[in-house]
Amino acid sequence: MLEQLLIFTRGGLILWTYRELGNALKGSPIDALIRSCLLEERSGDASYNYSAPGAAYTLKWTFHNDLGLIFVAVFRQFLHLLYVDDLLAAVKREFSQIYDPKRVVYPDFDDTFRQLQIEAETRAEEMKKSKQLVKPAAASSLNKKQQGNGGSGNNQKKSGSSKGGKGGKENGDGESGAAKIGLFENGTGRSFSGSNNAVPGVDNSESDQTGPVSTAFDVNKLQKLRSKAGNKKIEAAAKKDSRPELQQKKLTKKNRVWDDSPTETKLDFTDPVDEKGDEAVVPVMADQGTSMMDRDEAFTSESEDDDDDDNSEQIDKNAKPEGSKKKGWFSSIFQSISGNTVLEKADLEPALKALKDRLMTKNVAEEIAQKLCESVAVSLEGKKLGSFTRVSSTVQAAMEEALLRILTPRRSIDILRDVHAAKEQGRPYVIVFVGVNGVGKSTNLAKVAYWLLQHNVTVMMAACDTFRSGAVEQLRTHARRLQIPIFEKGYEKDPAIVAKEAIHEASQKHTDVVLVDTAGRMQDNEPLMRALSKLINLNSPDLVLFVGEALVGNDAVDQLSKFNQKLADFSTASNARLIDGILLTKFDTIDDKVGAALSMVYISGAPVMFVGCGQSYTDLKKLNVKSIVKTLLK
Repeated sequence: MLEQLLIFTRGGLILWTYRELGNALKGSPIDALIRSCLLEERSGDASYNYSAPGAAYTLKWTFHNDLGLIFVAVFRQFLHLLYVDDLLAAVKREFSQIYDPKRVVYPDFDDTFRQLQIEAETRAEEMKKSKQLVKPAAASSLNKKQQGNGGSGNNQKKSGSSKGGKGGKENGDGESGAAKIGLFENGTGRSFSGSNNAVPGVDNSESDQTGPVSTAFDVNKLQKLRSKAGNKKIEAAAKKDSRPELQQKKLTKKNRVWDDSPTETKLDFTDPVDEKGDEAVVPVMADQGTSMMDRDEAFTSESEDDDDDDNSEQIDKNAKPEGSKKKGWFSSIFQSISGNTVLEKADLEPALKALKDRLMTKNVAEEIAQKLCESVAVSLEGKKLGSFTRVSSTVQAAMEEALLRILTPRRSIDILRDVHAAKEQGRPYVIVFVGVNGVGKSTNLAKVAYWLLQHNVTVMMAACDTFRSGAVEQLRTHARRLQIPIFEKGYEKDPAIVAKEAIHEASQKHTDVVLVDTAGRMQDNEPLMRALSKLINLNSPDLVLFVGEALVGNDAVDQLSKFNQKLADFSTASNARLIDGILLTKFDTIDDKVGAALSMVYISGAPVMFVGCGQSYTDLKKLNVKSIVKTLLK
């Protein structure tokens, strides 16, 4: 039973709605659809599932792009209504004929909808009955074929067994020799020998005389091979033992000798410190300069229009449809001038395919590129092409608009404002850095600390990576260089408890920000993911930053989706805490392969808050959305 059918404009004006009497929707499925699918460029999906307390709905939708209308149907998840797609298409067809931009109410459409619903339900019932009638007929014809094949097979067996000696030779040399070997389901063979080698349906008189089948596995050969391998290992060990004792000594690294330069006797130039690392190091804050976060990065739009023209021309070259119908010269020129060309799916596919290939060359995950192209196709299908406008230019403009909408943050990412708000409440602002192994969490944590120090914010580091050897020492070195306190408890401790104690100490000392360093973990490592979920649930940080490499491609989707999934599965709270923001590292090593930023934002919905682009403390900047979009479409 259909719960609701809604017709509204892209601006949000509801024109007409149908709702089953006495059935009020629980929750806000329409609002969730707009937030999660329509605004996130996921409109190419077939359906959307919405779960609310006490109810679960499935939503399907269609667009009329030329009129800017959206048609949405809502029904229960456990109901598999076959007529919904057909009904939406019929409602779209009929409503578009009576639509007037000046009207806002359509009470006369009620009777039309009831008739369309009855017709769609009738067609679905007829289709269901026809499928049920087809299945028994197909089953009976299949049984007849099997019976016919079975009879002919028996006749062939009888004739084969009555051939005598000649037939035995054919069984030994030809394909029918497999009758002497019992075949398992996995394709391996089993020999029949002695009194147990009788195969049903085959004359076994000759096989009794010949003994074991030649295709059976020979154990004696296996023993010979093992003995040969053992002899080789013994000979190799003997040769190794016969080497001179001088060669067995471990070679030590020697100093490199340069021409006209004195020899160096020291190779280790690290600063000598005691076990606790208490030796004072000269602060480097003044030497590093201003962080790139506070520098205004100007986006150069020089020859921007020329680049767009070159891009659309390149798409045109790659988007020539094979076997497409050629229009007449005069008709195509007239339609391009008058602007009466209506875009169809076949017109968009070549340009979208070229655009998908371009996105994938920029390191965008294939799954994300496919969904984006499907969403753009849905938004353009049925629209009229403007005068003197090419399809490739229209597709690229729609994709650029979609990319800008995805990468632009939908909430405030001003961390300094949030830090001051937490300070007014008398508590520290807590940031937790999470991610896989080796992406640069500790290094970029130090960059964030340096940026905060430049804004007169007091910072404390919490060494909660109690798993990796050297992690505490690495963070201790950054803390000494930046002259900020660090809270540490050593290794093999519960990181959740360490973080809680660090936050408590920061509250007592009135520290503004606590930066929590965690151990790197793969998204499939369940024990470490449980520990991370416990740390987040116990301490309730203000910001959970996922640190990811800009080098990854398809793996970005797997990392972020599984991190969020594990955090949700292992959470003990009713509202699971997921990833709030993204910190992209090694951005200076990728040239124009900037697709990882798009893949991560699309799959998680979290904004890119920081971009790491070097090894010094100042190499941390904001994401320039316009520059990323231009690079992706370049």
